[in-house]
Amino acid sequence: MEPLPMPCPADRVPDATGLDAFETAYRAAKQQRVLFVAVESQGPRWTVKADALTAPQHTIDSAVYEAVREAVIHLIRTRQVRPDSSAGPVYFVLHDVETEDRARELAAALHAALYGDPEPLTRAAPETSP
Repeated sequence: MEPLPMPCPADRVPDATGLDAFETAYRAAKQQRVLFVAVESQGPRWTVKADALTAPQHTIDSAVYEAVREAVIHLIRTRQVRPDSSAGPVYFVLHDVETEDRARELAAALHAALYGDPEPLTRAAPETSP
């Protein structure tokens, strides 16, 4: 599996639906020592996953983490994702995203944010203040 470009376009986010696909994508991220990001089909809805444990040398700036956390809170409050979604600090999950396109948009934006560019996430989840 080729490394994801940075920023990662939505159409390049791996589909990790099913155990084999998930393990392949996760293993590739771990071997490349980059942040894992993927989408998974959960019936008619989608899940976004990101994991910083695959990139042990990478640190997430506290301001970036706060922006991600605020975006996830906003997505929960506006019922775009389920309340059991996770805002890190190293593992991020957005459950129950309505469409694959929206899941890919959020995954690409989350990936960019975790690499220090919160602008795509700000656009994908505007009005993130509580």
